[in-house]
Amino acid sequence: MRRLRSPEGQANPAGIYDALHAMGDVVPAPWNAYLVTGYEACSQVLRGRNWLALDAAWQERQPENYRWHNRASSDMNKTLTRLNAPDHPLQRRCLGNLFGRDTMNTLTDQVEKDVGRLLDGLSDALAHGEADYADLVGERLPISTVGGWLGIPAESHPKLVRLAHVQAYSQELLPSPVQLADACDASAELWDFFAALVDERRAAPADDTVSHWIRDLDAAEPDREVVDEMLRALTFFIALASLETTATYLSSMVWQLLREPGRWSWLADHPEHIDHALEEVLRYDPPIRFNTRYAQEDIVLAGVPIPKDSMVHVMYGAASHDPRRNEDPHSFDMLRQGSHLSFGAGSHYCMGPALARLEARALLVGLLKRFPGLRVTSPPVYEPRMAIRRVASMGVSV
Repeated sequence: MRRLRSPEGQANPAGIYDALHAMGDVVPAPWNAYLVTGYEACSQVLRGRNWLALDAAWQERQPENYRWHNRASSDMNKTLTRLNAPDHPLQRRCLGNLFGRDTMNTLTDQVEKDVGRLLDGLSDALAHGEADYADLVGERLPISTVGGWLGIPAESHPKLVRLAHVQAYSQELLPSPVQLADACDASAELWDFFAALVDERRAAPADDTVSHWIRDLDAAEPDREVVDEMLRALTFFIALASLETTATYLSSMVWQLLREPGRWSWLADHPEHIDHALEEVLRYDPPIRFNTRYAQEDIVLAGVPIPKDSMVHVMYGAASHDPRRNEDPHSFDMLRQGSHLSFGAGSHYCMGPALARLEARALLVGLLKRFPGLRVTSPPVYEPRMAIRRVASMGVSV
């Protein structure tokens, strides 16, 4: 796992995936957990009723230690990603389809405008030589989209991105005490920001997304404090989930399509395969390398007995590179139409795939049209993280 976090493992994990697969579909880990590497076993965990998110009740049963008993964990425990039945399905039903057709139609115009503005900025920077694509475009499009949708002032966007980068360390496998302390501070600041946002919209409703949510949820739930707490957790979670994962996806997209000669120009000549290429990026280089569940009871997974309460780490990347599911998995094939679990599966399936795909498609179409000679001059530099990956920088030129 340390190799997977290293610069070499971030850039090319194929050999690590092969080593994990050679060890089996379920591999015992030295911290009383299990790595789930096979595609079918990963899918079984994500879809199974006996595998639960690491909720507050599970954390309370763990020995007192810095990893679980902290502010960052308590904040995350309020979000959908850490809830189980009955709270999780109840909240999902109350919220409905956050990114339904009407929302996506509204966001399409906004995303296309944001793409145009960001590519104008990239063009200006490229006129002077190499530009940092990750900083100028990859990280800015998600916050522009989500920030605009939630009605967050543009001057707050850089702060939210910075805090999200730090808070993400709380979701790592084994963060250091210093990383977790910084993540707790960032989490507290983010929570206060979104609590103030909900309170502001409660006091002065307007024609914006959060105000509409307040009106809709008030009609379904008479307790306003319950509604407001749900919305604080929702806005907090949407910002964290969309900023980190989509930004990495948008940078990985450009890197994978430019790292081999001919891919970029071929896709420009065959735009009907853009969606296939975007799905292959998700399969080949998922923004999240693993997610974690725990066993609700003693259970056998892929022939391996798993004791109750044990953690299992669902290895998304290893699953997508399982040769039994995707033939020749270490080959990047834009026409593959293969299988991946990058948005999860089951009851905790990601709420925002449509938004991530919208941003990626709009951006790729714009890049192919405006920068046919784009090339990477400095390969991606990655944060030393495993769970939610981040491309910190990537130089491009024309």
